[in-house]
Amino acid sequence: MSMTPPPGWYRDPSYPLVERWWDGTAWTDHRRQPEAPQQPLIPTQSPSGGGPGRGKAVALVTAAAVLVAAIVTGAVLLRGEDSGDEAATQTTPAVASPTETDGPSPSPTGPSPSAGDPSVVTDELDGITFPILDGWARPQYVVDHDMVLTTPGTYDCPGDPGLCRHGRVVSRTATATDETSPKALAEGDIKDAADSAYDHDVVGSRPFRGVTSHRLVKSGSVAVAGRAGYFVRWKVKTGVGPGGYVESLAFPSSVGSQSLVIVRFAFDAGADGPPLSDMDRITKGIRSVGDKGAGGGVGSSIGPSK
Repeated sequence: MSMTPPPGWYRDPSYPLVERWWDGTAWTDHRRQPEAPQQPLIPTQSPSGGGPGRGKAVALVTAAAVLVAAIVTGAVLLRGEDSGDEAATQTTPAVASPTETDGPSPSPTGPSPSAGDPSVVTDELDGITFPILDGWARPQYVVDHDMVLTTPGTYDCPGDPGLCRHGRVVSRTATATDETSPKALAEGDIKDAADSAYDHDVVGSRPFRGVTSHRLVKSGSVAVAGRAGYFVRWKVKTGVGPGGYVESLAFPSSVGSQSLVIVRFAFDAGADGPPLSDMDRITKGIRSVGDKGAGGGVGSSIGPSK
């Protein structure tokens, strides 16, 4: 029959490399590193009558099993620790120095060029690309993060101090409205487009001292990237400066929930402004990302929306 050992420190049966306190009836949570040759596991006695020789054999077998278990356990633990260190070393990403660069830095604002095609600029959010015509460039160091195209260079604004550009194109998703009609959206947006271009800018300045009057130049349906859109174009006069032309162009996006996209054009009037025909050329050159064939423009046939 088994005999319950007295309370004391014994090798932990679940982790033989440490000692655990046996309170005489059960193991407690107290453990310690061995301070002396380790005590054997809780001993058991063979049934009476077994003889001293059999007891000695059982004890030797038990001791050998404990020794093997300790060696195997220690090896597994050490292997686990080594593997953990190795895994941590392999998976820790290298941190580049703040001064390192892999190439030219992207423009601080505005969209990035389409991969492999320097002739277009991509509005990734709306899934469309814009052609970069002669006399146009990608925007750099601009305040309006939705701007996709500008004419190169700047000039001193004729009104409030600041730098102005002769031509700007802005693209954004029309998220602040529940309007689902491109025609209604374009007609409702044109005044805001004129105000933001020639009345007050995004930082509240008045580079042209405001819009004093406007007249409708043209409006109508237009195909944009194979989708049915609508545009409204105004000519505006300003408090100072030559005034300009503004256009609101609305059409469904080809990505996501196909929300309406609003593209705003602002061209200065006069000899320094870009040719007005560039509005139509840019509109015709708008493509869905990855689609080089679906164009449009004023006068293009318009089929059902995809």
